Amino acid sequence: MDTTPPSIEAAPPLKNSTPSAPPVATGAEDKTVAILSYCTLIGFIVAIILHQQKKTKLGAYHLRQVLGFIIAGVVGGICVMIAAFILGALLAFITRGLGILIFPLAYFALFISILVLWVMGILAAIQGELKPMPIVGPYFQKWFANTFE
Repeated sequence: MDTTPPSIEAAPPLKNSTPSAPPVATGAEDKTVAILSYCTLIGFIVAIILHQQKKTKLGAYHLRQVLGFIIAGVVGGICVMIAAFILGALLAFITRGLGILIFPLAYFALFISILVLWVMGILAAIQGELKPMPIVGPYFQKWFANTFE
């Protein structure tokens, strides 16, 4: 009888369960497209043109974030306009003065949320990180996965 124990194959190493820091860009030219994409619609278009000349992972990542950000801002603005109009019309029948306050309050809330997302996105671009915007950023990366590649 053979008394040697059966050979045990080495198990693959376990992945570290702690979240690691996002990757950081190596050069200043990598950050140019990422930062420029957050600077108005014209900056976004110029960033797309620059990205076509020299494609970088950081540039593509932030272009996808800004594309989703622009679309979400337009759709959010339309939704807030419709909801504020309906709610404002209902409140106008109930109370005469309160209905007119709905439009500015709704757009102020939308503006603040868009401003916070924009600041977080541009800070990640300046630092050269592949860090998504809160809540919506991972969806933008999934929806526009093949864009700007």
